[in-house]
Parts: sequence; C-alpha cells; structure tokens
Amino acid sequence: MKTKIFIDGSEGTTGLRINERFQKRDDIELLHISPELRKDPEERKKMIHASDITFLCLPDEAARESVALAEKEDTVIIDTSTAHRTQAGWAYGFPELSDAHKTAIREGKRIAVPGCYATGFISLVYPLIAGGILPKDYPVSCLAISGYSGAGKKAIAAYESEDRPKELSAGREYALTQQHKHLKEMQKITGLVRTPLFSPIIDDYYSGMVVSVQLYADMLAKRETPESLLHYYASYYKDKRFIKVSTADDEIAASGFLAGNGLSGWDGLKIYATGNEERIVVSSQFDNLGKGASGAAIQCMNIILGCDEAKGLDL
Repeated sequence: MKTKIFIDGSEGTTGLRINERFQKRDDIELLHISPELRKDPEERKKMIHASDITFLCLPDEAARESVALAEKEDTVIIDTSTAHRTQAGWAYGFPELSDAHKTAIREGKRIAVPGCYATGFISLVYPLIAGGILPKDYPVSCLAISGYSGAGKKAIAAYESEDRPKELSAGREYALTQQHKHLKEMQKITGLVRTPLFSPIIDDYYSGMVVSVQLYADMLAKRETPESLLHYYASYYKDKRFIKVSTADDEIAASGFLAGNGLSGWDGLKIYATGNEERIVVSSQFDNLGKGASGAAIQCMNIILGCDEAKGLDL
C-alpha cells in the first residue's frame, strides 16, 4: 500500500523540491489540493486528514494553523518551518545527533526539520559538548555563507533578474542585530548557556553553504588540534551515511579554500577542522536545499516508514 503524502505549501522552494524528489518513487501517493483552495482552512484540513504524512512548507504562522487543523492523532506532521523546532512534544529532525534523536523521529507524530544554518552549526557544536570538549558556557562565534535559494522565491527572483541591483553581485552579511531566527534552536539543541554570535552571509550563487565555528584551543576543556578533532568527529559520526568527515590531508581543505557551493546537489554534510594548535576552525559544508531542508525532511520520512534512510536522496 502506498503512503499518502500531502505537501501543505507546495508552491514554496522547499515544497517544490520535496515534490520533485517524490516523482520517481513508487511507494508514495501525492495528494493534490486545488490551487484556488490551497489557502482554504477546511480544504487543507481535509487533505491533512486524508494523508498518512503531511509536510508543512509554510511560514511559521501558517504552519501553526495547519497543526491546529490536524485533529487525527495518527497523521504524522513533518514541519520545515521555524515554528516548532524548540517546542516540547516535537522531535528534532537530526537523527545523526544521537540514538535518542533517531528514536524520537521514528516513533514521533510531530517532527520539526532543522533550519539550514542550524544544521551546520549543530552538527559541529553538539558533538563537542556531548564529548565534554566544548564547555557549555563557551562564547561561541559562528560565520556562515549560503546561496540565495535559501531566502525564498522573492529573493531567488531578485537574484536572477536581469536588472538586479549591483549589491546582489557580492556577498551580503545580514542579521546584523544578532536576532536570526535559527539562533533559538542553535542554542537550545546544543545546550549552550550563551546565545552564539552569528554572522550569516548570502552570496551570488544558487545553493550550498558553509557554516564555521572558531575555537581557541586553550579555552577548550582539553587541548585539541585540528587533527584530533577530525578524529573525534569521525568516531562520533561513524557509520552515519549522511555525515562525512574530512581527513587531515583532504584536497579541498589543503587548497586553502572552502567553497559555499562545493556540495550543491548532494544530500549529505561534510565536516572539516582546519587552523593550527592555537586557533581551530570547524566547518560544515552541505546543500541548504538538501541536508539543510527538503533532503532532511525526506530522510525523516524514510526513518518513520522504516525504509532505506537515503531512499530518493543523493548520497
């Protein structure tokens, strides 16, 4: 029997990408809402109740509204918005973090997919805190660069316009007030005492991102080097198919450059540790539309269905 899927918000970037990924799957039956009724609460409620799994690809308030419409307890909701990522009763959709995270996804009915920047940050910081390497009160600073596709349909249209303003041809730092919407989950999921300093940059390419955290070696719980951290990450993420860890002689890291679009089109995430014995930079490189959004949502669905975790994804 095919699993009935409804994508609430199928016109957005994430919704469209999820829909594309389902086109070659023979175990999925997509439920389609009439375009003129896609914002009608009663019709959305009907579609949610007819589905086995509903994906929410909506702004936060609309996502909360859809959850309120879901009265059938056995319908699984996978929310890609910011609305429920730190809310009690929702599983956080990052199964590689721990066995407990994966179990909560497998057994849960409410799954919150991590934010793209948060995915990169948490992939680096959560293991360090779990291993007693990074103190919870460490003043963490994070720099990140992303392609423009993560900013939504309006931003995509602006970047791809022939008469776009010249500033779109350069990287632009934003969230200058230190109030980026991913900060809450970055802090809560990792257990950090301090809210991280976070400086994201949007640049003139379609997809892919690099998230980096800078560390002083003498402020860690024990002295580490880039090589020792690579060894630790490799052990922590051993047998995790979606997480790859660089080696000390990795060609990309050795080149002196880490491109934001280097893993565009791939649904996994790769971790690097560079620097020296005094100052270390740990970085995650991935596609903001893959492990950072629609790919992660489908990975969570696959876990719930008990099928190959990478089914329909590019690893």
